[in-house]
Amino acid sequence: MAGKRSAPRPAGVLDAIRLSAGQWVACAVTALSIMASLGGYMWYQGIVNNITTTQVDTDEWDRPTSVEGVMNLLVIGSDVRSGENANYGVVEGARPDMMLIASINVDNGTVTMVNLPRDLVVDLPGCEATEGHEGMVAQSGMINSAMTFGGVGCQWNAVEQVTEVHLDHFVMMDFTGFKDMVDALGGVDMCIPGPIDDPKAHLTLEAGEQTLDGEQSLGYVRSRYGQGDGSDLSRIERQQQFMGAMLRQVLSSEVMTSPLTITNFLGAVTDSVTTDDGLTIDTMTDLAISMREVDLKKVQFVTVPNGQHPADPNRLALSEPAATELFQAINSGADLSDAGEEEKEEEGDDAPAAPAPAETSVQVLNGTDIEGLAGQAADRLTSEGYVVTGTGNPEVRFPSVTTVYYATGQEAAADLLAKSLENAVTEEASGLTGTLELVIGPDWSGFKGDATGPGLSVTEDLGGITAEEEPESVC
Repeated sequence: MAGKRSAPRPAGVLDAIRLSAGQWVACAVTALSIMASLGGYMWYQGIVNNITTTQVDTDEWDRPTSVEGVMNLLVIGSDVRSGENANYGVVEGARPDMMLIASINVDNGTVTMVNLPRDLVVDLPGCEATEGHEGMVAQSGMINSAMTFGGVGCQWNAVEQVTEVHLDHFVMMDFTGFKDMVDALGGVDMCIPGPIDDPKAHLTLEAGEQTLDGEQSLGYVRSRYGQGDGSDLSRIERQQQFMGAMLRQVLSSEVMTSPLTITNFLGAVTDSVTTDDGLTIDTMTDLAISMREVDLKKVQFVTVPNGQHPADPNRLALSEPAATELFQAINSGADLSDAGEEEKEEEGDDAPAAPAPAETSVQVLNGTDIEGLAGQAADRLTSEGYVVTGTGNPEVRFPSVTTVYYATGQEAAADLLAKSLENAVTEEASGLTGTLELVIGPDWSGFKGDATGPGLSVTEDLGGITAEEEPESVC
C-alpha cells in the first residue's frame, strides 16, 4: 500500500554538473538498492559523503503528487565524455543516452525499474534558458533531448510531465565508476550466447560462460551494434539481465560477508555518483532502515510499453493504455510484483475469517477535493454486497491516506474491505460501534480490478524480469 502523501520537495537552482554520466547508469540504482540492504553497516554513512550533489529548482513547474513511503529516482546516463571518460570517444554537449525511473517502495519492499528508451518520441514541455543551455519551446521530440537544451532540471520536468510520476531525486554515474564497481566485486559472471566484436563499445568477447571485468562489463552494457538486432530495446534487455546478475552477485554470501569488498564497492559507487542535494545521508539512512533486506523477487526490471512511432519507423511511441497504467501504478505505490500477490495469499491463509460483505455495514466519507467520490465508492460497495449506511465528508478523522477505521473486534472485516481497494490502510478507532468508516484520501486509486486501477504484473503483463530470475542459459 502506498502510505502517506507528502508535498513535493523543493530544491535550489541548477548549479554545475560535475560528473559525466555513463551510458549504463542503471547500476547506480542497483547500488542504491544494495546500500539500502546494508542497514547493519553503519559505517557506510561516511562513504556516502563522497557523493557529488547539485541543485535543481523543482518549484519551476507544476508537479505530480508524491506518495510518502515511495521514493522515485530519475536515473540519467549522459554522453558527456571528459576526464577519465574521454577514452570512450568524443561527443559535443550532454546527450542523455539512457534514462529510467527507479521506484523504491519502502512499505512493501519492492524496487521497480522502468526504462525509458532514448528513441521514444513524446510531447516535451518548454524550458527556460539556463547557464550553458539555450532552453526550448514546447515541442514533440525524443524524450532525452530535454537535457540537451535545458539541463537536468528541464529533463526532470519533461519526465514528470510525460509520465505524471513524481520524481523525488535524480542520480547519475560515470563510466569509470561503473568499471570500478564491477572490479570491486571481482567481476560479474555472465553467459555470452555468441561471440561479440563491437569496436564502438571497445568490446571483443568469445561465446560461453565467463567472468567479465569492469572494462568488459562496460563494453557489454554499452554495446548496441555488435549484438542482437542493433536496437536500443535489445540493448536495454541485456542491461536488465546484467543488472540482475550483478545484484545477485553482490548479495551473495561471498560478498556480503566481506567488509573489504563491500567497502570497495560502495566507495566506487559514491566516488562516481552525482545526485540532487535533496538526496541526503539522512534520506539514505531512512531508506536503509526501511529496507534492511532485499527480496530479489521484488526487484523488477521493465521497459515502458512502446511501439513503432506512426510517423517514423526509427522512433518509438508509448503504447496506450498500458504505459499510462504502468505510470499510474508506479506513482500510487502499487505492488506490481508476483511476490506481492503470493504474500497476500499467504496472509489470507493465516488471517481470521472475515464476515461476508452482506454482514458488514460501511459509512463512506470523502476526504478529497474531488466531488462525488464517496457516492461512487458507495455504489461500488453496494454492488459487492456491503451495507452502506451513508456518505459525506469526514468530521472527526482526517487521514492523509485512504483509511478504513474499525471498532474493536472488526479488524478482519476492515482488512477485507481494505484489500479490495488499490491503496488503503486500516486503523482501530474509538467512538465506532458496528459500522466501518471508509475515509477516501488523496491517494485514492479505486477498487482492485477496475480498468482504471493498476491491476498489472511487471512479469506477467509487461514482459519484465526480476533480479531473482536467471535467463535460460545457452552456454
